[in-house]
Formats: sequence, structure tokens, C-alpha cells
Amino acid sequence: MIPDDLGMTLRPYRLLCAVCALGEEDAGAIDADTTALLDRVRAHPDMPVALRCNAGDIFGYQDPGTADDTPEGAEFNLRCDLEILHKLDLFPGSVLPARMLFHRVLARIAETDGICGYAAETADAWKGCAKARSGRYQRGHARGIDALIVPRPADEMQRDKQASLRAMNGAESIRVRPHILLCAVCQYGQGIRPPYPEDNLPEMLALILQQPDRGITLAPGTDWTMCAPCPYRATEIEGCVIHRGAGGLANQLRDVRTLQLLGLTFGDTMPARELYRLIFARIPGTLAICRLGYPASTVWNDPCGNETRDSEAYAAGKALLTAALNL
Repeated sequence: MIPDDLGMTLRPYRLLCAVCALGEEDAGAIDADTTALLDRVRAHPDMPVALRCNAGDIFGYQDPGTADDTPEGAEFNLRCDLEILHKLDLFPGSVLPARMLFHRVLARIAETDGICGYAAETADAWKGCAKARSGRYQRGHARGIDALIVPRPADEMQRDKQASLRAMNGAESIRVRPHILLCAVCQYGQGIRPPYPEDNLPEMLALILQQPDRGITLAPGTDWTMCAPCPYRATEIEGCVIHRGAGGLANQLRDVRTLQLLGLTFGDTMPARELYRLIFARIPGTLAICRLGYPASTVWNDPCGNETRDSEAYAAGKALLTAALNL
């Protein structure tokens, strides 16, 4: 877990400063505060970040004061912060994990014109940041999220793959988060078979096809047994950060949808054959579990969430596994 003291409060403009620093050709030109920000995000990419600015009015409760204003002046700083929040579709005081927040910045803010600088300098107070037209932000933006948050190393994922498979094979009952039991069916219908690098679902199905009475325990969250080798597993928080860092939220909803339809709860254990018999009887298609119905740009969606009909891969996998498990 992330220690309680590792959260961060930021003025919105500093998000753009961080991206701008990624495009800085002279590392020595990056100021100490931005260097410290980059270091903390890299060390704790899923720490909570609160965005506060001097919005006043009904948001006055979160106004941080002007101590962190840049030299351009209070009005410039306010416009800069509000323009950023507007583009991010967030409000003053919003709190998001750093990874999700920077994904949102990169997806929604491609340049700084009209935010950090303006085409026309109407007065000295509105000259804007000297770096606004330097190309630094565009270069940093082009480098993408991996320049800020380093992906999981391949050798680490492979080690975790082998260790988790040994644990799974030796366990009396296999721990699986509920909704990915359906993902396993979709993978099977797509023809995915072991070895599979990104999770252990194909290996789980191969095992229970040989041992259909092996127990399956319904586990909460991003359980290591299935998700250990995933490139989108945040090891510090044992969380899922697929889909621009927001994967855990939609997946948690899918887990409890699955539990409700099955009439089960976390911690329940059943023989694999009987569990899949129940799944296929009560969940004939994927829409009831997977559909989220919001645009892909929100934190509540991903490609599966946009589907308008039940997955053909699930139907194919269901037919194959029904026969293989003699259901």
C-alpha cells in the first residue's frame, strides 16, 4: 500500500510543467520542484493527487492561496489553472491517482497555446510562460506516459508468471476475481491457449479441464494468482491500471455484478466444473456484466464496456467448455 504521507497536492498548472520537463533537452534547466514532482510520480505512480486552485466562489473551501503562483501574476495563474481543469473535465479539489491523472492530461491537452501562453500579448500581465512556445511541451507529450511512468520490466513479469503458476498448481483452491472467469471463456473462444504472457487464465482453464473438481475461490481485487504477470498490474498497490490507469474501477463493478448474478460472495469456494455450470446457466452472455455504456474517454469505460451485443468469443468459449467439462 502507498503510505498515507505520499499523497500530493498540486496546482493544475504543474501537471503541464511536468510534461514540459519531459521534453526539456537540457536536464539542468528543469527546476527543483518539477524534478521532485517527476521523481515522486515515478516512485509512486498511483498515489492520490489533489488538484487545488484559487477558484473562490463555491470552491473557496479548497483555495490554496497564492504561494505557488508563478511570477506571471494571480490572474494569469487562475486562468491557466481553470483552463486545465476545463480541458480535463475536473473541478477544483478533485483527487485522482497520479497515473490516471497524467493519462488524462496526455489524452486531452496536446499543446499549451491558450493555456500557458497566448497568440496576442494584450498587457504585461498576460505575457504568459516563457516556455509556452518553445516546443518543450509538445516534445514531452510525444514521449507519452512511458516517459513518466516506467512500464513493468519484462524479466519481473516473467518471474512473477512462473512463481504464480507454481502457486496455482500447488493450491487446493485457485483464487480468481469473479468477472475474469468470463474473460477466461472469451479467451478460450478466441483460441488463446497456454503459454499466455499477460495473465494465468488460459493456464487455469487447462488445469481445471484436467482436474474439474479443483476448487475455485472468488477473490477480491487484482489477485496475484491470476494477475501476477500482467503489464498493467500496479505492484505497489496490488491494483489494476489497464485502460489509462482506470481499469480497477470498472473491473470492481464487474466483479460484484458477477457475484450478484451467481448469488455468491467473495471468499466462496466451489469445484470448477460446478462453478462454470452455474456461470453458464445464469450468465448466458456478456452484456449484463461487461457493458458500461459511457464514452471510452471516461474512467468508467474500456473496449468491452462499449459493446452493444453479447461477445461472440464468449459464446464460442461457452460451447467449447460446456463440452470439455461435460456440463
